[in-house]
Amino acid sequence: MTVSQHASKLTIMVVHLRPETESRLQELAATTGRAPDELVEDAMTGYLAELTQVSNMLDGRYDDVKSGRVQPVDGEEAFGRLRQKSQDRRRS
Repeated sequence: MTVSQHASKLTIMVVHLRPETESRLQELAATTGRAPDELVEDAMTGYLAELTQVSNMLDGRYDDVKSGRVQPVDGEEAFGRLRQKSQDRRRS
């Protein structure tokens, strides 16, 4: 078995929450049997992973438009087409 040579270091951080958020966190901690700090760590890990994924996707889309691989679509025109399709479906 290989053991990692580096140990993760925990950093202490104070997080200020609204009373209602704190209450919900405490309820979830009691319900799940997990410590509030573990729940906050999991939430932040998931949030940061999602934020990174969205940022990478947007960067890729921007690169596609900038390079000409993808042509931008006029928003009003696109919504107009969607409205027309919706109206056509209602009529049939």
